[in-house]
Amino acid sequence: MSENPLLTNSTLPLFSQIRAEHVVPAIKQRLDECRQTVDAVIRAHADKAPTWDSFVEPLDLAEDALERSWSPVGHLNSVMNSEALREAYDQCLPLLSEYATEMGQHEGLFKLTQALVDSKEFEGYSQAQKRSLENSLRGFRLSGIALDKDKQQRFKAIEQSLSELSSKFEQNLLDATNDWSMLIEDPDQLSGLPESALGLMAQSAKAEDKSGWLLTLQPPCYIAVMTYADNRELRETLYRAFNTRASSLEKNGGERDNAPIIDQILALRHEKAQLLGFANYAEYSLDTKMAESPDEVSEFLEQLVTKSRPQAQNEFEALQSFASEQGQSSLKAWDVPYWSEKRQQAEYQLDQEALKPWFPAMNVIQGLFDVVERLYGLHIREQQGVSVWHDDVTFYDIVDGEGQKRGQFYLDLYARKDKRGGAWMDVCSSRYKKPNGLQYPVAYLTCNATPAIEGKPALLTHDEVITLFHEFGHGLHHMLTQVDVPGVSGISGVEWDAVELPSQFMENWCWEREALDLFARHYETNEPLPEAQYQRMIAAKNFQSAMMMVRQLEFSLFDFYLHRDYQVGETDVQSVLDEVRQRVAVVQPPSDNRFQNGFSHIFAGGYAAGYYSYKWAEVLSADAYSRFEEEGIFNRDTGRDFLHHVLEQGGAVSAKDLFVAFRGREPSIDPLLRHSGLAA
Repeated sequence: MSENPLLTNSTLPLFSQIRAEHVVPAIKQRLDECRQTVDAVIRAHADKAPTWDSFVEPLDLAEDALERSWSPVGHLNSVMNSEALREAYDQCLPLLSEYATEMGQHEGLFKLTQALVDSKEFEGYSQAQKRSLENSLRGFRLSGIALDKDKQQRFKAIEQSLSELSSKFEQNLLDATNDWSMLIEDPDQLSGLPESALGLMAQSAKAEDKSGWLLTLQPPCYIAVMTYADNRELRETLYRAFNTRASSLEKNGGERDNAPIIDQILALRHEKAQLLGFANYAEYSLDTKMAESPDEVSEFLEQLVTKSRPQAQNEFEALQSFASEQGQSSLKAWDVPYWSEKRQQAEYQLDQEALKPWFPAMNVIQGLFDVVERLYGLHIREQQGVSVWHDDVTFYDIVDGEGQKRGQFYLDLYARKDKRGGAWMDVCSSRYKKPNGLQYPVAYLTCNATPAIEGKPALLTHDEVITLFHEFGHGLHHMLTQVDVPGVSGISGVEWDAVELPSQFMENWCWEREALDLFARHYETNEPLPEAQYQRMIAAKNFQSAMMMVRQLEFSLFDFYLHRDYQVGETDVQSVLDEVRQRVAVVQPPSDNRFQNGFSHIFAGGYAAGYYSYKWAEVLSADAYSRFEEEGIFNRDTGRDFLHHVLEQGGAVSAKDLFVAFRGREPSIDPLLRHSGLAA
């Protein structure tokens, strides 16, 4: 076991050495160590009062060691998925779930935590220590500490099942995405597709020793076909394949159907919430969020529907009219991206594909770093020789103006097979002041951008630029924390509906001329983005923004009402989605659309009854950015305030208090409406 790379004391994971056979033994050993620590702590306080150093510190150290062993495993399962790794990962899930519930229902730990909170010593603790302990008490309550033994056992079984079901949901989706492909041998079928997309498809075919163009459901290929392919039948084929993934309608006959998994997840979540005394899972979910009640969330979302749907309807009618003039009488779901791109080109002379030469990936990355340096006085430097999981991965240090290290991160930018879709930031390790010194925060930043195509550097779409800035905002929130208590350090302990504030906030610099001039340069000539192109970008910024708004509201309302109104044996998931669509959506999908079967945010991620968080946090981010609009987008004093009041505080202070400290007032919805081109 001494040779197990998951059990070393190395500062960073030894990715090049990690194998599937290391996983289960390492996690079992870490769990044993955690339990031994708990037993020792309980015995040590049999006849003495707990203190932070005698009680909290040993538990935090053991939990940190567990996180540092498990974090690279979970990450590899997402970015370098294999059969052997998946099997090992799945073996660990019930072990980790059982341990988490066991700790959450541990009477001895609960009593010692309560005793510490009730002690005189508590008053002398830092804000971070107090909040961490108070969050722990809430965690005990939400883990069923007050339940009788039979109900605690049932709670434990529910948690274990939910962990396994969520993993199965994600794996079904990944397999369904990876298994679908379509070889095209006639170039006429690919008319309209840009050279970059054709090059990517040819590269994919060549990788499988085939000649022609290999179409897949990976984001760069799927989005290109839906946006540019003149062949309507081809667009429909990919649309139906993508939107029936992991469903009974999938080509393999539904072996990976996520529908029964969704039903089981919903029933278990509802039972769990009711065991804890909540009326439904939405109420349970809000116990750890800024929003205070289901009614507050519902009113917030419905207000946005009222503000945006009439304009969305007008935008869709204008799109239909435009397509009709070009000979396309009725628009189906697979026509909307295609004709939207055509209309945007006609109205603004803006071709998203034509912008890509100004966004070579290496320039964009450096430009992102330059933006951060101007805002916060930080310097980001690549570090060579770090063990990584793929040749595309790079690693960086962040240091402040005094040369002090603040954090580190891995960047995995490009799409590939066996890597799950989407983009995310995840925690490798957290900032933590240990007895032997400071542990720096380390983040994983993952995107699925278009990779380099033979002979050319990787060129990003502007949407991919925005995604990179978004995820880096999450990364900064994790890495720039100055909180030394792991339970509220970085993004830990931050209310979930505020966690998107720093990420959405960073997107704003993707639209500012002063920021774009730092990195938007043609990959061949090094010429800056022409002013005419920039003006067209800005003019088109809110093109069909109301349509995009109602699409996000459709997802948010579906998620929230599904969990709020769930009735055992009565709720039909498709019916809930159909009802929301009829009322909110302006583009009605075909009856075989199974969007929910791929909605991993809520069925395999942390957004259950919380997808509304994107819009909730967008109110905060738009309003926070409005201060920069007033004082200067690179105003160092304003940047320093945002750094201090938001990025450095982690979860040590409530998100609302931090926002008010930065903005000087309560949040307003008006900047979001203005940024979205909607009337306030």
